[in-house]
Amino acid sequence: MTATRHDTNEIARLRREVRELTDAWRAEGRYVPRSDNWMRGFDPDFSRELATRGLIGITWPREFGGAGQSQRARLAVNEELLRAGAPVAAHWIGDRQIGPAVLRHGTPELQKEVLPGIAAGRSVFCLGMSEPEAGSDLAAVRTTATAVEGGWRVNGRKIWTTGAHKATHAYLLARTARGERKHEGLTEFIVDMDTPGVEVSPIVDLAGEQHFNEMVFTDVFVPGHRVLGTVGNAWRQVTEQLSFERGGPERFLSTYPLFALAVRDAASVGSDDLKAALGRLVARLATLRRLAWKVATSLDGGAAPVVDAATLKYLGNAFENDVIDFARRLCAPDRPELSATWGQALLASPGFTIRGGAADVLLSIIAKQETRP
Repeated sequence: MTATRHDTNEIARLRREVRELTDAWRAEGRYVPRSDNWMRGFDPDFSRELATRGLIGITWPREFGGAGQSQRARLAVNEELLRAGAPVAAHWIGDRQIGPAVLRHGTPELQKEVLPGIAAGRSVFCLGMSEPEAGSDLAAVRTTATAVEGGWRVNGRKIWTTGAHKATHAYLLARTARGERKHEGLTEFIVDMDTPGVEVSPIVDLAGEQHFNEMVFTDVFVPGHRVLGTVGNAWRQVTEQLSFERGGPERFLSTYPLFALAVRDAASVGSDDLKAALGRLVARLATLRRLAWKVATSLDGGAAPVVDAATLKYLGNAFENDVIDFARRLCAPDRPELSATWGQALLASPGFTIRGGAADVLLSIIAKQETRP
């Protein structure tokens, strides 16, 4: 599927709108650009401002608060938000993967209940996937959901849950049956975070910030209509959902505010080695953007580009860490802005290669792809 002239003009218009918005908010001192702000920059007011402009849920049908745009249009919006280091954490997970998953697998009742709140910037989602002994291996989850009258009773623990302490809802992956294969018997749920029995404990990172959490579910009741998709079929659904999670520009633009400063300061340095290193980074960034466009185009066609998304995340994470290494070579007492931004990105970097799937898991997905002529 190729972009039409209308698509190209609309994407350009969206880019201008987002740039004008972020420029205005920065000029007013309403946020400070920084790396990894799609996880750390939680500002409900900014998310609601995007919502009033129709920039959340932009690909969804209008009946659910969306704008009926393409995934490529959404990619352009998110590239601009990440470029500006904008505080988008309040809506990012709901917009990125929960909404698309509910659209694909949710009942009409669940779609009407969940989607408008995300599109309006009111509902904040966290992901209850990883567990203490089941990180990237999601088939090893032990959290259980037992059928009871009117719904399900959930017990278990989730860890590394970004934004759980501020979330209104949680996506939950739980085991509803045990089969011969560990991939069988998994089910997805939508859970209200204020449900009795849900407890959240902070996990403070190297920067002294709380965005990771542990969640404990003790006899938590989930109504039957809050099942997402088919009971026992979550493995296929969650694998598809990871295409949305892994295939976005946040996998290579988390450190863009640092990269922009490094490019600026590198211009005053006469080292040929530095200029060559910068050229290689720029070329890699262009390649990653092209791959992200390919993922978005596949999603527009109704596909689930699992391998392309895994490839993008693996290569994107390497790029982000190399940006940090490049910027380190430029840090100096006379460049305090660059040095401070570098330090913040460095402290955030350990999570790059873990969240959304560790590197060895991604390589396994890539290696198992079918060989085609």
